[in-house]
Amino acid sequence: EMAEVSEVLMSVLSTIRVPRPGDRVHKDECALSFSSPESEGGLYVCMNSFLGFGSQYVDRHHTRSGQRAYLHISRTRKAPVSYTLFLQTWLSLATMAGLMSADSVSHALQVQQWDGEVRAESRHAVELKQLDNGTKIPPSGWRCEVCDLQENLWMNLSDGRVFCGRRYFDGSGGNNHALLHFQQTGHPLAVKLGTITPDGADVYSYDEDDMVLDPKLPEHLSHFGIDMMTMEKRTMTELEIAVNQRVGEWEVIQESGATLRPLSGPGLTGMKNLGNSCYLNSVMQVLFTVPDFQSKYVSNIDKIFDEAPSDPTQDFKTQVAKLGYGLLSGEYSKPAPDLGEGSEPSSEPRGDQVGIAARMFKALVGRGHPEFSTNRQQDAQEFLLHFINMVERNCRSGVNPSEAFRFLVEERIVCQQSQKAKYTQRVDYILQLPVPMDQATNTEELQEAERRREEADSSGAPPPAPVRACIPFTACMAALSEPETLTDFWSSAAQAKTTATKTTRFASFPDHMVIQVKKFTFGQDWVPKKLDVSIDVPDTLDLTALRGTGQQPGEELLPEVAPPPLMTPDVEVKGILGSHAPVLDDSTVSQLCEMGFPLEACRKAVYYTGNTGIDAAMNWVMGHMDDPDLWHNILYSSTRLKFTLVLLVKSPTFNQVVPPIPLLFQSNILERAVDWIFSHLDDLESMEVSEGGRSAAESEGSREPPPGPKVRDGPGKYELFAFISHMGTSTMCGHYVCHIKKDQQWVIFNDQKVCASEKPPKDLGYLYFYRRVTE
Repeated sequence: EMAEVSEVLMSVLSTIRVPRPGDRVHKDECALSFSSPESEGGLYVCMNSFLGFGSQYVDRHHTRSGQRAYLHISRTRKAPVSYTLFLQTWLSLATMAGLMSADSVSHALQVQQWDGEVRAESRHAVELKQLDNGTKIPPSGWRCEVCDLQENLWMNLSDGRVFCGRRYFDGSGGNNHALLHFQQTGHPLAVKLGTITPDGADVYSYDEDDMVLDPKLPEHLSHFGIDMMTMEKRTMTELEIAVNQRVGEWEVIQESGATLRPLSGPGLTGMKNLGNSCYLNSVMQVLFTVPDFQSKYVSNIDKIFDEAPSDPTQDFKTQVAKLGYGLLSGEYSKPAPDLGEGSEPSSEPRGDQVGIAARMFKALVGRGHPEFSTNRQQDAQEFLLHFINMVERNCRSGVNPSEAFRFLVEERIVCQQSQKAKYTQRVDYILQLPVPMDQATNTEELQEAERRREEADSSGAPPPAPVRACIPFTACMAALSEPETLTDFWSSAAQAKTTATKTTRFASFPDHMVIQVKKFTFGQDWVPKKLDVSIDVPDTLDLTALRGTGQQPGEELLPEVAPPPLMTPDVEVKGILGSHAPVLDDSTVSQLCEMGFPLEACRKAVYYTGNTGIDAAMNWVMGHMDDPDLWHNILYSSTRLKFTLVLLVKSPTFNQVVPPIPLLFQSNILERAVDWIFSHLDDLESMEVSEGGRSAAESEGSREPPPGPKVRDGPGKYELFAFISHMGTSTMCGHYVCHIKKDQQWVIFNDQKVCASEKPPKDLGYLYFYRRVTE
C-alpha cells in the first residue's frame, strides 16, 4: 500500500512545476468566471498551467486535463490569506513560494498598459526637414488622400500629407497608406489628427516603429498652419467657463441630484472601472441587452466552455461568453460589502455592487491595438466598431450576432451635366447623425449668453451661467438626408469633370439601429471641442421615408466607361497600356500589390477606375476576375504571387485547414491553386488561430464561406431601448455611463453603480440604440 501511495504521489508531483519567467500566472481571476480569492470558495490555481478556476469550474478542468494538483487561494477581509493544497499529498515550499511570488497576469498587464504611456524622444525630431510646399491643414474635413477614409488619419510632419493609419490585427484601423507613404518617401514622423491639444499630441515614428515625443512639435505643426500649440495657456476665466459648462452635464447625466434606488439581479450587474474603462463597460452592458448576443454567447455557455481550447484565457468566444454570463446571471449583482466598524466609509455613490472586473476580457480585445490596450480613455463609438470587427472575424462560418446591427447604404450620384445616375451600396453598422448648430431653436438666448460672457471676460466679473443649444432631432435628420454636392466628379457620360449630387439612403433596415450624434469637432483655432447641445431624441423612430428606391423608371445610368488617360508631356511610361500610358497613382498600385494582386492587373485597375482610390480599384479587380485578358501572361509569371503561395503552403496551419492547395502545387496546377485562393478569400482571412490551436472558423463548425454581406431587412420603425452618454470636453477624457430600458424601467449603469433612473437624460446622449418595432 505504501508503494502504491508513493507511486501516486510521484505521478502527481511530475505534473507540478515552478513558474518560469514569461509564464502567465492567473491567481487573481478564474478563466471561466469572475471568481477570485475573495469569492466564496476562493480560487484554485493549476500547478502546471497556472490557470485559475473558481470552485464551480475546478472539477471541469480536472476532468479535461487530468491535473490533480491545485493551489487553493482564499482571501478574506481582516484575515490573513490562507493557502491550501487541493490534493491529499504534499507540495514543496519552493514550488508554492515560486507561484505566490510570481506576478499575476493582471498585475503584468497593468504594468504594460502604463508603460505604454512612456515615450522616448525621436531621433528625427530636432533635425526634421519640412517641405515648403504651401500646404495648410484645416481643422476639420480630413480624408485619406488615397482611399478617402475619414478616421484614424495621420499627417506627415515632413510634407503635411494626410493618410490613413495601419490596419489592426482585427481588421479595423486604416489601409496602411501612411506607412506606405513613409516607405516611398522616407519621411519618418506623423501626427494623429484628432489628438492635438495644447498639451501635446500622438506622434509616431515609422523609422523607429514606436510612439515618440517631438520636442519641436509646436514648430512642426505651425509650419502647416496649426498654431494652437503656440497659443498661450487659457486664462483662469476661460478655464472656469469650461468647467461650469460641464458641471451641469456631469450632474444631469449621472442623475446626481436624486436619491436613486439601487437595483440588483439578473441583467443588473455592475462593472468595475479598471482605470478609464467606462467606455468598454457602457458598450458591453448595452450589447448584452441585445438578444443576438445573449443567444450566441450565454444561452449555450456550457457548450462553449466544453469546446474551449486548453488556455481559455486567450479564446475570444470563451471570454465573451464569460463576460455575458457575468452580466446576465445575477451571480455578481450583490451590494458591495460593508467595510465594517472602524473602517473608512465608502466614498462611492449609493448603489455600488460587487460587480465584475473584466480584466481578462479587456486584455484580450485590446491586445495589439495601440489605443484599447492602454489605460487611457477612449471613444465608445470606436470601441463598439472595434468589438464588432472582432465578432465578425470570429463568426465567419457560424451564427453572427453583429448581423443585428448590419445594414446596407445606397449611394446615388447624379451627374448634373447629363442628369444620369450611378448607384452603389456599402455595409455599415452605425448611422452618424450631423448636428446643424445653425438650426438651434434658442438662437437669441445663445447670442445673449455669448454677449454676457464677453462682457464678463472684459470686466473680470464671474462668468454667467452657460446656455445649452437646443437642436431639433428633425433638423438633424434633415441634414442627414439632404444631397451632398461633389464639385470634382468625373462623369463617364460627359467624359469630363463636373458637378454631381450624392444622396445617401438605406438599402436595408437592421433589427437594431445605432445612431451616433456627431458632437466632437474642432474650432477654427484647431482647439478640439465638444458641441454642448440638447437634442430631443424621440422614443420611437420611423425611417421608412429614408429607404432607397434604386433606379427609377426612365432614369438613365452613367455608362461604365474608363476615364481618359492621365498624361504629362514630359513623362513617358512604357507598359501594358502602350508607350504613352497614363500616369497612375503609385500608392494605389502598391497597395493593391501588397494585397497579392499582380502588378499589371493592379495598373489596369487603377487606370480603369480613373485614379479614384484603393476601394474602387480593388472592387474593379474583384469584378473582373473572369476577364481572359486580365490574367493573360500576367498571373502565372507573377513572382510575388508564387512566393505568397509558397508561404501559404509551408504554413502548418494552412495545410491543416486547407489541404487542396499543397495537392494542386504538387500537381503543378498553379492556375487552379490561384483560382481556389481567390474563391476562398473569406476562409483565408478567418484563419486566426488561438493559442489553443484551433482556427476561428473551425471553432464554429462549418467550413463554408459566407456568400457575401448578409443583412436583415424589415420595417424602418424603431423604439429606443438604450443610450450611452459622455461627460467631458473630449472622447479622450471624461466619463461614460449608459441608460438601458429593462422591463419598461430605465436603469442607469455607472460602472459598479446600478440604479433605477429617475430622469433619463435622453437629450444629452452620444450613442443611441433602437430596436425594430414588430407589429
